[in-house]
Amino acid sequence: MPQRYRLLLEYDGGDYVGWQRQENGPSIQAALEEAVHRFCGETCNAVAAGRTDAGVHALGMTAHIDLSKNHDANVVREAINFHLKPAPIAVLDAVKVDDEFHARFSARSRRYLYRILNRRAPLALDKARVWRISGRLDAERMHRAAQHLVGKHDFSTFRAAQCQSASPIKSLSEISCVRTADEVAIRVCAPSFLHHQVRSIAGSLVEVGLGKWSPDDIARILTAADRKQCGQVAPAQGLYFVSAIYDVG
Repeated sequence: MPQRYRLLLEYDGGDYVGWQRQENGPSIQAALEEAVHRFCGETCNAVAAGRTDAGVHALGMTAHIDLSKNHDANVVREAINFHLKPAPIAVLDAVKVDDEFHARFSARSRRYLYRILNRRAPLALDKARVWRISGRLDAERMHRAAQHLVGKHDFSTFRAAQCQSASPIKSLSEISCVRTADEVAIRVCAPSFLHHQVRSIAGSLVEVGLGKWSPDDIARILTAADRKQCGQVAPAQGLYFVSAIYDVG
């Protein structure tokens, strides 16, 4: 009887084409599956709660794998981490679960963080991990504008042309924009997201923060349901998958 393991992953996505295995470069999924194979000789299919894009990071990505042999969960965690070296990917936790658990389909909601470093000085420590904006951002205006997005809407304005979702209708549970010293953090929670939705929202909120748009302009472009009305798409390096939320465990 195969044993399913739920894994909690942290990774720097800067050098990867994203979560999903692709032909055009290294992926997080492939690195994880190859580490599992080196550990126990098994070929597995790693399934994640979200398919992060190229350059996007994760603080707590949930994934699951199925192995034919029943290993101690701590052994699985330590062995995979050993074989992941020196990749910037770490298994923070491993737990045995039944086969009813599914990293993607069991998730009730997902949380993302978008980090902006708002200063004139160049990046030394956070290069490729934040979006640096030198013009002063008004985070309070950004937060007010963002509240127009809460609820169930047609998010076509914030949807990438290559998005494969069946519908542009999504429900945004929460969104906040908070400044701490030089950093402006945009936090978003929803059951699911469209391709580039968070980055598109972040880029449009920056237009508000810089004073180029009013907070009500976010409501206007949302209602337009027109991709051409969207602001710039924020770069991938500032985006982090924070967590997936499940009903149990």
